[in-house]
Amino acid sequence: AAEVREGSEVGKMPTAVMAENSVGFSKLLEQCEIQELEAPGGIATPQVYAQLLALYLLHNDMNTARYLWKRIPQAIKTANPELGAIWSVGQRIWQRDFPGIYTVISSHQWSDTIQPIMEELRDASRRRAFGLVSQAYTSISADDLAAFVGLPVEDAVKAVLEQGWQADPSTRMVVPKKTEPPPIPQIPNEQQLARLTDYVAFLEN
Repeated sequence: AAEVREGSEVGKMPTAVMAENSVGFSKLLEQCEIQELEAPGGIATPQVYAQLLALYLLHNDMNTARYLWKRIPQAIKTANPELGAIWSVGQRIWQRDFPGIYTVISSHQWSDTIQPIMEELRDASRRRAFGLVSQAYTSISADDLAAFVGLPVEDAVKAVLEQGWQADPSTRMVVPKKTEPPPIPQIPNEQQLARLTDYVAFLEN
């Protein structure tokens, strides 16, 4: 149902623009990291672990999130099922399973401290999915697009039309707007490598 665009440049992939409250989330992450370091016996509270894990996912820092998950005591994981739910979101992110990300986020009743992070993570994942689709496909079905971005078909199509994409109601196909690639530094940095990994994994799914 979709045609992969050949020769797409990874450098064309737009960087997801975080919401204005991203600064607040960054400060919260720093505070939580300090609280974990200063916790008696090195064991933080479940709330600190939950916020840390969710914030690492929000920042797409999957390696740090994985190490955190491993060092959280099993007893705390067992007694606090929300931690497992957060990690389920992380597993979907790791697998580049965009529909799964939205499903897990929407299916869980998050606590007041985690809900805002999950809402921002959902929006960030959606922006990332739009960017990947625009680079990976010359055309894609409206249904597939909607699944990737976690929106009803009508809302997904409306969103991309506002970005200058084209849609054919008769075939239900959407054509992403082609953009000029920005200059690419000769030496790839970590961000570029992360984009390359995302791009390749997205094409393989």
